[in-house]
Amino acid sequence: MSKSILLIGSNGQVGKELQQILLPYGNIISVARPTVDLALPDTLRNVIRSKQPQIIINAAAYTAVDKAESESELATAINAIAPLIIAQESQNLGAFLIHISTDYVFDGNGYRPYQETDATNPLSIYGKTKLAGEEAIRETCAHHLILRTAWVYGTFGKSNFVKTMLRLGSERQELRVVADQIGSPTWAQDIAAVIGQVIPQLTPETSGTYHYTNSGVASWYDFAVAIFEEAQQLGFPLKVEHIVPITTAEYLTPARRPAYSVLACGKISAILETHPPHWRQRLWQMLRDLKIENGA
Repeated sequence: MSKSILLIGSNGQVGKELQQILLPYGNIISVARPTVDLALPDTLRNVIRSKQPQIIINAAAYTAVDKAESESELATAINAIAPLIIAQESQNLGAFLIHISTDYVFDGNGYRPYQETDATNPLSIYGKTKLAGEEAIRETCAHHLILRTAWVYGTFGKSNFVKTMLRLGSERQELRVVADQIGSPTWAQDIAAVIGQVIPQLTPETSGTYHYTNSGVASWYDFAVAIFEEAQQLGFPLKVEHIVPITTAEYLTPARRPAYSVLACGKISAILETHPPHWRQRLWQMLRDLKIENGA
C-alpha cells in the first residue's frame, strides 16, 4: 500500500540517500531549503499542512558541532524548536514521525554500548539541542520513531570525515588524528535503508527511540587509517605517509565530545531481523561508489 511521505532535509547526506530508498513507497514529497527553512517555523507548518502526509521523515539538522557553541540560538531553532513544530503538526494530522538523532546526547563516560534507556547527558550545545528535539517529539507526538545514529559519512555532502580525510590526505604527508574518542562509523546509505525497511512495519506499538549504527567500533584514528588503506587500494591520489595518533587534549575544539559513544543496536535489529553490517565493509563500498561517481 502506497503512503504519502514528506521528507524534510532531502539535500543532506541521509536525505539524498532517502530520496532513492523511498521511491517504491508511493507519493514522496522531498523538501529542503529554501522551500523549507527549519529556522523559520511558518515554512514548516505551511508545507506540512498543505501536503498532509501520512509519514513525515525529518532528516534535517544543524550538525556543525563546534559552530553550534557560538550559534546556540540557530542550533536551538533547527534542532529543538523545529522538531517540536513537526511533532505538533504530525500529531494534528495523525501522521507517523520519523526523526534522526545522535549519539552526542550521551556524555561518553560509559564503557559499554549505550542502550536506548540509558541516561542522557550531552556535553555540547549540539547534543543538548538534539536532546531537546527528542524530548519535544516524545511529549507531543504519539506516533513517532526517533533513530539515534553516529559518525555519519556518505557519498553526498562535503564536510563528512571521510571526504575531509581524503582531501587532507591528498595535500599533506602527515596528519594528526584523535585516538581517544570511540564510536561506530556509519554509512548514510545504511541509515536510509533501515528507515526504508522500518516504514512498512510502523504501528503504534513500534513507536519509540531506537539506535542504529554500523557494527564494530573504532577511534577517529582507526577510522582515518582504514580510510587511507582502502582509498590507496582503490587508487585515490594520496600524499599522506604518516598518521599520528593524538589525544583529545592535544586537539582542543570549542565543543566537548563524548569519549565513548558506541550505541547498542539490538532493539532495531530485532525488528529488522538482521544485524548491521560492519563499518569497514561499508566504508569500502562507499569509497568504491565515490570513485565511480568521480569518473575513475
